[in-house]
Amino acid sequence: MTSRSGSADLPLHGGRVPRWLSERMAKLGALICEAVVIEYGRDELLQRLAHPFWFQSFGAVMGMDWHSSGITTSVIGALKRGLGPLEKELGLHVCGGRGKHSRNTPSELMAVGDRVGFDGAALATASRLVAKVDSAAVQDGFDLYLHGFIVADDGKWVVVQQGMKGDAGYARRYHWTSQGLGSFVEHPHAAIEGKAQGQIINLTDKRADRARAGSVDLLASLGPDAIVREVGRLRGSAKPVDDEPLLPHLVMPEHHDIRPPDVLLRRLHGSLAAAADRGPTDFAQLLLVPGVGARTVESLAMVAEVVHGAQHRFSDPARFAMAHGGKDGHPFPVPLTVYDQTIQVLKNAVGRSRLGQDEQLAALKRLDAQARTLESTARGPSLKSYIGNERARARQFGGRTVFDDVQPASHPTRGVSGPPN
Repeated sequence: MTSRSGSADLPLHGGRVPRWLSERMAKLGALICEAVVIEYGRDELLQRLAHPFWFQSFGAVMGMDWHSSGITTSVIGALKRGLGPLEKELGLHVCGGRGKHSRNTPSELMAVGDRVGFDGAALATASRLVAKVDSAAVQDGFDLYLHGFIVADDGKWVVVQQGMKGDAGYARRYHWTSQGLGSFVEHPHAAIEGKAQGQIINLTDKRADRARAGSVDLLASLGPDAIVREVGRLRGSAKPVDDEPLLPHLVMPEHHDIRPPDVLLRRLHGSLAAAADRGPTDFAQLLLVPGVGARTVESLAMVAEVVHGAQHRFSDPARFAMAHGGKDGHPFPVPLTVYDQTIQVLKNAVGRSRLGQDEQLAALKRLDAQARTLESTARGPSLKSYIGNERARARQFGGRTVFDDVQPASHPTRGVSGPPN
């Protein structure tokens, strides 16, 4: 992936990720990544992290707010914590993060390079260039505040960074990948995610090569003062040029609740039908364990799709929030009992696979395949009915939200602030 693959609106929301969720996100996120590496290889995981739709779905299945920019921060943080103990085994290293952590990225890359044996200095330079391009060469009004750099032992890498425009209440996420990257200054993004807000200055566009060269020549021949005077004279007279043809655009709405247009219901029905059909067959032993039931298999079906699904199946990230709810209570409180059982099943499956016993991972793959087979014919509840039922039995599954962590009178107002989460 060496060009933009899509964009999305990402509303900014204030708040925090509570420890009870962040610890689970680190465990589940690492297990999903490990399963992808086992099934498809390390390069495939890097490509998925460079895909903005998959990245948003990945965060949603882990119980983060399904539509918000906070998914970026929480997923990078979860991967840094969860994959850290596995870096030798998987050959993957997560550097950077939000705020001061982003500024530590070059030194972290140098340290990893010393341990592993790749050129950490070159990757540190790449990190700085990526940040500089998105803050200077692409002048879209978003101020960078997060920079995550995921690098493999063979030197391949993915960068996920995010900027915010506080007055507009939106964030923009940028995805980079080293695979096939020929130039840092000519059309390098794997994807740019954010709300379309009119014309922007994009000096990384391949059509801007003359502008880049001309900028250097002008600076050398006229000097900065003369350039400033000339820009002042011409301002207001320039005609905008057509931007690139429209790419697939994922609109993440501002509303917190999940509504029917946000979910492809036939896919949700397919997952539910597959859980009912394959669960008793492939997870019979699991279902005999007290407390583990069909609800866990439904979550596993959605986790299985994150591991095995094709790129086009992540056009509705809201659907993956049906696995483990959301920390703000939308679509329903996070069912901690189900979440912990999902982690345990996936942990056992990955652990057995390391020993050459692939039965449980194979069962998850069959679960995903069955969901795709059934989605054209499966019938099920309306979205409103499904969410209502999950809320009604939230207490049964240990449902929890961030609002349960404070006194009712101290509930924060859901609003815009930043950097979020």
